[in-house]
Amino acid sequence: MEKRKTKKEIVKMLLKNNELDESDEEELLDLLIDQPISIDVDKQEEAKMTFGDKVADKVSEIAGSWGFILGFILFLLFWIILNGYVLKGENQLDEYPFILLNLLLSCLAALQAPVIMMSQNRQAKKDSLRNQNDYRTDLKSELILEELHDKMEKIIKNQNKILSYLEDEDEK
Repeated sequence: MEKRKTKKEIVKMLLKNNELDESDEEELLDLLIDQPISIDVDKQEEAKMTFGDKVADKVSEIAGSWGFILGFILFLLFWIILNGYVLKGENQLDEYPFILLNLLLSCLAALQAPVIMMSQNRQAKKDSLRNQNDYRTDLKSELILEELHDKMEKIIKNQNKILSYLEDEDEK
């Protein structure tokens, strides 16, 4: 029967493809097993944030809220009522097709969309870091469990040897 490779052996095989020498492999495996590898992605990203990143996040947070949507609906209604019914004739800022309002909305969309996309791109990078961290943590857990499983098998074998030895002694 073919012997199944342990996770440690599989990781060694993966590492050999990266052309690491034996001591580097052992060192990396020990690092994976013995040292904590998880990181707080949010804190790490927050430390790297530039002023532009903070502004992009804040704009995305505000623009994606119900308060902004309701406020903007109220602004649009106010604009339409003011220019359609209250101000008439020469005092009117924007006549019925509301071309000025359309220009304002286009400018807002032209500025708001890239800012929101910058924030989403940063969030995607943060999610990627989180996924990489989860993978390393899972790999470490698998290696530790495999090692514990091997140790348990050794303990059981030793217990069986001791039991058989005791049984042999009892029979004599």
